[in-house]
Amino acid sequence: MKIVIVGGVAGGASAAARARRLSEEAEIIMVERGSYPSFANCGMPYYIGGTIESRNKLLVSPIERLRQRYQLDVRVRESVESIDRANKQIVIRRLETGEQYTESYDKLILAPGAAPFRPPIPGIESPGIYTLRNLEDADRLAAATKGAQRAVVIGAGFIGIEMAENLVHRGLQTSLVELSPQILPPWDAEMVAPLEQLLRDRGVDLYLGDSATEFRPKDNGLQVVMNSGKTLAADFVVLAIGVRPESTLAADADLKVAQRGGIQVNRQQQTSDPDIYAVGDAIEVTDVVSGTPVQIPLAGPANRQGRIAADHIFGRDLEYRGTQGTAIVGLWDHGAAMTGLSEKACQRLGLEYEKVYLHPGDHAGYYPGATSMAVKVLFDPETGKLLGGQVVGKHGIDKRVDVLSMALQAGMSVFDLEESELAYAPQFGSAKDPINMAGFIAAGVLRGDQPVAHSKDLIDGEFEDAVLLDVRTPEEYAAGAIPGSVNVPLDELRDKLDSLPQGKPVVAYCKVGQRGYMATRILLLAGYQARNLSGGYTTYQQVVAASDA
Repeated sequence: MKIVIVGGVAGGASAAARARRLSEEAEIIMVERGSYPSFANCGMPYYIGGTIESRNKLLVSPIERLRQRYQLDVRVRESVESIDRANKQIVIRRLETGEQYTESYDKLILAPGAAPFRPPIPGIESPGIYTLRNLEDADRLAAATKGAQRAVVIGAGFIGIEMAENLVHRGLQTSLVELSPQILPPWDAEMVAPLEQLLRDRGVDLYLGDSATEFRPKDNGLQVVMNSGKTLAADFVVLAIGVRPESTLAADADLKVAQRGGIQVNRQQQTSDPDIYAVGDAIEVTDVVSGTPVQIPLAGPANRQGRIAADHIFGRDLEYRGTQGTAIVGLWDHGAAMTGLSEKACQRLGLEYEKVYLHPGDHAGYYPGATSMAVKVLFDPETGKLLGGQVVGKHGIDKRVDVLSMALQAGMSVFDLEESELAYAPQFGSAKDPINMAGFIAAGVLRGDQPVAHSKDLIDGEFEDAVLLDVRTPEEYAAGAIPGSVNVPLDELRDKLDSLPQGKPVVAYCKVGQRGYMATRILLLAGYQARNLSGGYTTYQQVVAASDA
C-alpha cells in the first residue's frame, strides 16, 4: 500500500500518523509546500506578540521526528501540480529548483488547507501588506513589528482580533477594520458587544461596518483608504479577511467541488474518486444541527477527518459525523465561545427557534474570584431540542461550551440540560451550574412557567403597550434603567400590585433575569399577563450597544 498525502499541518499530519499506527508495511509519503509539515498555526499570533517566546514551541512534530518515529517520507518545499487519476500518478514540483517529477499512489489524501483571502483592492500588492498562514508569514510579521509604531488589521474574525491583541502587546497603535457591523461575525452581535468595548478600552481603534478600498504607499509605510472616506496611517497592514479552500488541484482533476469551493466528500472522507480522500479546511462538511453543507475551517475537525480517512483506507468502517462549529477565541482575559447555530444562522435557514439569556457566575459567588459570564442558548420552540449556544466571559466559558457541544452532538434538549449532573465544588462551579440554569430557564419558558420578552423586540416597539416594570432596588434604578420603565422593587411588589393596571401586559426586568422571573411568577399567579425580560438589564445594554455599533 502506497499512500501519498498532499499537505501537512492538522489534517495531513493526523492522517499520516494514524496510517502508520495502522500499518508498519505501508509506504507513506507526505508532500508539503512549506518548510514545516506540522506546526501550531493557531499559536502564531501569540508568537508574533511575544507571549510564546520560542518559535520552536510552534513545531508540533519536527521533520526528523516524523521521519524517524513514524517512518514517513516527508518532502518539504515541494508542490503537487496535478493529478492523473487514470494512471494514479501526481506531478510534483521542487520549489527550490523548479524540477518536476511524477509519483504514483494507491491512495491519495488531499489536505491542502485554505488560503488567506486577498480581495482585488488597488494597492494590495504593496510592500508591508501581510497575511498569516504559515511560519514564514509569522516570521515576516514578527520582523515587521520591530521598530513599527502603527498597524492596521483588516478583518475582525479569529485571526484579526488575536492579531490586534498581540500587536497592542507589542506596543503598537492598532486599528481594526471590519466590514460587518460587529467583530466575530459568526457570533450574534449582542454577545460580542462587551468584547468590542474591551478592544476600545485596551486602545484599539475599532472601525465596524467599514472596509478598505485602497492601499497607498507613503513615507515608508501605507495609507489605508476606507469606504467611509477615512484614511488610516500604518507602518504595515495585516489582512485577516477570511480564508478560501485550496481546491484548485481537486477541481483540475475533475473531482467534485462545491459552489463555494469546498471539495465534496462522503462520510468516509472519500472524494468523487474513491481512491482519493480529502480532509481539513479545503473540504465542504455537513452542519450537524441543520444538515446543510457548510465551510467551517477548524483544527479539531481537520484532525478527526485525517484519522477517519486513514481508518477507511485500512478497512475500518468509521464515519465523520459532521461539524457543529464549536469554537473559542481569547481576547486578553476574556473569551468568546460558541457551538451549533447562532440566531442569525437560524434566521438565514428559516428555522423556528426560541432563545434565553442568563448571566451566571463561573463558580459559587461566596468563593473568592467569581466572575460573570453571558450565556445564550437557542432551542426548538416545540420540542426544546438544542440548536446552539454562545458563552462570553472571563473564566469557565470553555467548560460550558464544551458541555453544550456534547449535548448538541447527542441531540439533547433543554430538558436534558436541567438534569445534567455536572461536577461541583465552590472554586469550580455552582450547585446549579450555568448549564443547569440555562436548562431550567428554557424549560420554564416551554412549560409556560415564565413567558419571556426579548430586548431586541422591546427596542423595536413590540411591547409598546406593556407596562415595563423594573423590580431592582431604587439605587440600581437610579443608576440606569430602560426608558419608560417604572420601579417597584421585588420585595414590595406583592403590596403594590394594585398600582399596576390589570388589563395591560407587564414586562418585568431586573439586572440579569432572576428577580424578574420571581416577579413574573407573582404577577402570573395574581392574574396578570406577564413576561420576564430574558437576561434582564444586562442583556438589554448589550443589545443596545450592538445596535449602536
